[in-house]
Amino acid sequence: MTTPPETDAAPRDDVAAVPSTAAHSATSRHIAAVVYNPIKVDLPALRQSVSRYEREAGWSETLWFATTEEDPGAGMARAALEAGADVVAAAGGDGTTRIVAEVVHGSGASLALLPSGTGNLLARNMRFPLDEMDTSVQTLFHGEDRAVDIGMLTVEREGGEREDFGFLVMAGLGLDARMLANTRPELKKRVGWLAYVDAVARSLRDSDNMEARYNLDGAGNRSLRAHTLIVGNCGTLQAGILLLPDATITDGVFDVVALRPKSVFGWARIGARLMWENAILRRARSTKIGQTAVGERIIARAREERPLRYMRGKEIVVRLETPDEFEIDGDPVGRIRAFRARIDEGGLTVRVPVGHVLH
Repeated sequence: MTTPPETDAAPRDDVAAVPSTAAHSATSRHIAAVVYNPIKVDLPALRQSVSRYEREAGWSETLWFATTEEDPGAGMARAALEAGADVVAAAGGDGTTRIVAEVVHGSGASLALLPSGTGNLLARNMRFPLDEMDTSVQTLFHGEDRAVDIGMLTVEREGGEREDFGFLVMAGLGLDARMLANTRPELKKRVGWLAYVDAVARSLRDSDNMEARYNLDGAGNRSLRAHTLIVGNCGTLQAGILLLPDATITDGVFDVVALRPKSVFGWARIGARLMWENAILRRARSTKIGQTAVGERIIARAREERPLRYMRGKEIVVRLETPDEFEIDGDPVGRIRAFRARIDEGGLTVRVPVGHVLH
């Protein structure tokens, strides 16, 4: 169910029914909409900040849409576009951001980020300031638009049903999906992200590897045996862990990594590899050391670490021998037996701070 838009003044239930062209014929001023998760957002503080910067920018009164358990944001984002919003802001966690982006994608409107919650992986990867509400709201009204890539997914369920999704950060099978499926909700409520530590420990005890066939950019079917397979539009996880060191949100391709540990020692090598990449090699690339032949050989050697396999492309089709858990931008979506991922280069417009450089 789509909730009607809210405003700081009297409710304007008629706004949601106004087509975009009609909304703009009534006023030349821009319109912003905020789709917010009421559980994760400090609504009074957010409203106060929005009201301040909205007046400074001379924009029309902002529209407000609260997500619900039944609809985590798609209906609200569509209502915002129908009401003529030029910019739709996602105020919540990674799930809210992804769902709003799916709707805004290709609409001509821009997506703004008002990070809340513990993840905010898109904002982290785009190097936006976190826990700075006024800065984020200022960007909503005074920022500039940039085109970024968005991943598009079709998954095939166990029963053959197909569903379409968008993804901004990463989607995958294996450890991360099983970790999310194994996370105990009651523990997450008590200790937040530490609940994932418990889930990871229980997921690592699952030594089963997936057997799959994949086709990358139409190069033909190949076999793959791995514990985890991740397709990423961005490269950084929580705590600054750089899983996909070459991934950027504006390069027109996605990055794929297959984790193939054969033992606990293999997991240790993967952990060391990720720390090495994050702490040393990435920094080396920005120095003269990273430009030397020796530096490049070190980086190339790290890419060939046997427990890890990296690939890049614009489209990949994966079919599993046995259905497995799948996750999209940190949200578990259940068991699937196949998926197709492709990159829509520059397909999403995001509002960024003036002069902000995307990596």
